Amino acid sequence: MTSAAGIVVVDKPSGLTSHDVVGRLRRLAETRKVGHAGTLDPMATGVLVVGVNRATRLLGHLALTDKEYAATVRLGVSTTTDDAEGQLREQTSAGHLTVEVISGAARHLVGDIDQVPSAVSAIKVDGKRSYARVRAGEDVVLASRQVHVERLDVANARTDGEHVDVDITVVCSSGTYVRALARDLGAALGVGGHLTTLRRSRVGGFDLAVARTLDQLAESFTMTSIDDAARSAFATYELDATEAAAVRFGRPLTGIDLGRTGPVALFDRDEFLALYEQRGKQVRPVAVFVG
Repeated sequence: MTSAAGIVVVDKPSGLTSHDVVGRLRRLAETRKVGHAGTLDPMATGVLVVGVNRATRLLGHLALTDKEYAATVRLGVSTTTDDAEGQLREQTSAGHLTVEVISGAARHLVGDIDQVPSAVSAIKVDGKRSYARVRAGEDVVLASRQVHVERLDVANARTDGEHVDVDITVVCSSGTYVRALARDLGAALGVGGHLTTLRRSRVGGFDLAVARTLDQLAESFTMTSIDDAARSAFATYELDATEAAAVRFGRPLTGIDLGRTGPVALFDRDEFLALYEQRGKQVRPVAVFVG
């Protein structure tokens, strides 16, 4: 079993759950301590950020709230799941819609919006996943929540008989359901809509350029070390020997000015020890990753 800790950026294939990917990486990394940030639906592909060993604890501190997707929406057809895996709910002719009209409707879904998540989401309702309740035949209506959509760009539209396939790019906050955006875009146009493809191109600072497929990882399993990941994601502070000894036990430090608010990565030479933040005249631990 390996004790090495690091971050792996996976290009998830369609058909696998995020948990399936974690299972594959547990075998490749030869450790049970593997976790992911930001679940992707089985139909979705693209960037899935995975932590190995101690780096699983780092995931919650990384700036992963900003996400980017490329997707295709079919207008004129609504489904029970708001995506192509659901059953047909209703069909309405959308052949009259133009890119200009669709783009105009999309602009109303940008900014801080109240979004009702799809009923087949992983949100828990009285302790049970919403999608499990739907599959058991229950009629589930989830409460709306505020999300932020930075961009919703319409690239092009292809008319095929009574429906229109629209390619979109979405930049949004965590907790935003692109399936729900597809549904709401169709509703705003009066024709219904659902998601047919979804590819996540970026999570925070991790994009497809650094992502590797499972086949590539099976041939050569490598990861970004927890030390390199911390250096790339946070401001850093180099400790002296006395300070490093204290940090290894999670003790506060005095007489240090980190020069900023928020977590700073503390290093003992090349070893990442902890995230600390300035609190008045002291710096105190956010999370310690050694010991």
